[in-house]
Amino acid sequence: MLLRTVPDSMDPAVVAAVDAELDRVAAEHGVTIRLAIESGSRAWGFPSPDSDYDCRFVYVAGLQIYLSPWRTRDVIETPLVGLLDVNGWDLAKALRLLVQGNAVLIEWLMSPIVYRGDEAFRTRLREVAAEVADRDRVARHYLHLGARQWALAERTGGLKKVFYALRPAMALRWLREHPGAAVAPMHLPTLLADCALPADFVASVTELTALKSRTREMGNGAAPRPIADFITGEFGTAAQTFAGRAPRDLTTARAITDEFFRTEALAAG
Repeated sequence: MLLRTVPDSMDPAVVAAVDAELDRVAAEHGVTIRLAIESGSRAWGFPSPDSDYDCRFVYVAGLQIYLSPWRTRDVIETPLVGLLDVNGWDLAKALRLLVQGNAVLIEWLMSPIVYRGDEAFRTRLREVAAEVADRDRVARHYLHLGARQWALAERTGGLKKVFYALRPAMALRWLREHPGAAVAPMHLPTLLADCALPADFVASVTELTALKSRTREMGNGAAPRPIADFITGEFGTAAQTFAGRAPRDLTTARAITDEFFRTEALAAG
């Protein structure tokens, strides 16, 4: 079953440009695009009026590429055109990074905005991610990402940048409240709904999100105190909860991802 979940709020002309660019990439590079999603603030649930369109995709190349000793690049990058940013990873690269603890593929799999894809592929890849993702490494990915963004927000005073620390902090809270899971939602409102949170914090996030949706320039200033306290608190807790551990045995994770990749590569021919 084909996937496509594009909200009416997105500019139809830009969406059509995304579709055309994906068609061009598939034809020019001879690849099959298995999943193409929106990965930026529109999918995170806090867009601005001038937010970019950040399309990311996972593709499978032909067997002649995988069987050749002269390997090509495992990423496809396209030029930035206006608000349009379209880039993708080969499935093999995506799986390798997933096993290593990188949360980017998980984010793509959880995006609520899908330009195109196969539902069975996404479902199975979500299952693979749940099986092989290292919960602690995924959490540390969010911690390092969020801490960098929070330091930048505090240094520059840009209110828009607060969101780029808030979402990783919420992902960390979600992982703490769901101890059996390693794959958190990427959508900020979903993260908020799934966690037990102070009312003043939720109200502050709702107010700041509404402000961001109305204006191109939020200006500078200190983050609202409930949000600042939440971010610093979650990062401090995560540093203890998800402390580094000894390297895990990757034998099973590699076997699972190897089987999935072989099946997809053979199907693509």
